[in-house]
Amino acid sequence: MEIKKRILLIFLCSICITSLFAQKDSIHDAERLEKRVDNLEKIVSRLNNITLSGYFQAQYISAQKDADLRIGAVNENPNNAFSRIGIRRGRIKTTYEEGLGSAVFQLDITERGVAVRDAYLKFKDPWFKTSYIQTGLFFRPFGHEVRYSSSRRESPERSRIITTLFPGDRDIGAMIQFQAKDGSPLQLFTLETALIAGNGIAREVDSRRDFIGHLSASPKLPNGGRLTFGVSYYLGSVFQGTENVFKMEGDGFVQNSNPSNLGRYAKREYLGFDLQSNWTSPLGGTQLRAEYIFGQQPGSVNGTVSPQSPDRPSFDTYIRNFVGGYAILIQDIGKLPFEAILKYDWYDPNTKVSGNAIGLNGTTEADIKYNTMAFGAIWHAYKNVELQAYYEIIKNEKTNNLARFTNDLKDNAFTLTLQYRY
Repeated sequence: MEIKKRILLIFLCSICITSLFAQKDSIHDAERLEKRVDNLEKIVSRLNNITLSGYFQAQYISAQKDADLRIGAVNENPNNAFSRIGIRRGRIKTTYEEGLGSAVFQLDITERGVAVRDAYLKFKDPWFKTSYIQTGLFFRPFGHEVRYSSSRRESPERSRIITTLFPGDRDIGAMIQFQAKDGSPLQLFTLETALIAGNGIAREVDSRRDFIGHLSASPKLPNGGRLTFGVSYYLGSVFQGTENVFKMEGDGFVQNSNPSNLGRYAKREYLGFDLQSNWTSPLGGTQLRAEYIFGQQPGSVNGTVSPQSPDRPSFDTYIRNFVGGYAILIQDIGKLPFEAILKYDWYDPNTKVSGNAIGLNGTTEADIKYNTMAFGAIWHAYKNVELQAYYEIIKNEKTNNLARFTNDLKDNAFTLTLQYRY
């Protein structure tokens, strides 16, 4: 009996010990599970701070023989009209936002390669959260169209004056936006100031900075309408790559050749006015937007496009006074998913010469004025799908002194764009 009692006692003890260890393991398992749940909640919380967005634009363009297109190669047969298909924009944008800060990174992926479009940090003010500071690669805060997203713009491209003065649309630098708190009498005003490298999306090449300022006001209109108007100022400089600087006197360029000109900087200065308004009538929603820009642009003998190269200029500097702008009217077709578009833009790169004076006294095709009249329509097929048809009639200034411009170039173009936005 003693042996049986001892065996039974040992068996009961082993059961108790096993039960205790099992309870201990269960406690450890529960703790480990709780930690895993906490980690997953933290990960999900961070993922909730990330926004992924973008859009895709496929294009077909049919153009006259002299047209300069943004997709495909140049005309393989300069005597005939031609067409091209391609991916105009393939954007993917990632935004991480937590607390007062956010980070944005956007890529453009097309058959031409992969390029960075946005890369910046943004921090809101901790008091009213209406002002912010931003640094990195971002849209230049000048006027309206230069930073109006291509996913929303009613024309396939920005106006000629915008793409000339602000190629690439973005620049590297820092920007501050000031806006009064909600309910303040000054709330309708917004002031934006920026210091940028002045070289587009290319890397910075010197220790100088360009200044941009934009002041706008947005009063409300009766019947729910909206009006925004603003004034912009740009003050920068362009490196002089040789000792030769040409300025206009009368209807021709006069050369200033001085060794001290090499390494100095020519003034780059713009003043712009912009207006955007919208209202509703029995015809549907109506939008009207316009900009007018003038100033001084340093360039070369062959062009007036602003710097966008990682290398300093090594050519002679030509100083020109310019003027240009655009006006666009967008009309909803009642309650139908269609919009009609009418747009006019112009760019005169040299206001001191025109007509048959161009081609003489150092002037070239870079001094030719352009006017573009365009019309089109947009079909909002689905919530995030649009089909845009757009036709441009481009007129250039004519002169008897430049063989290519004795007549109007054949450069009209029809563009069909299918866009998917996500």
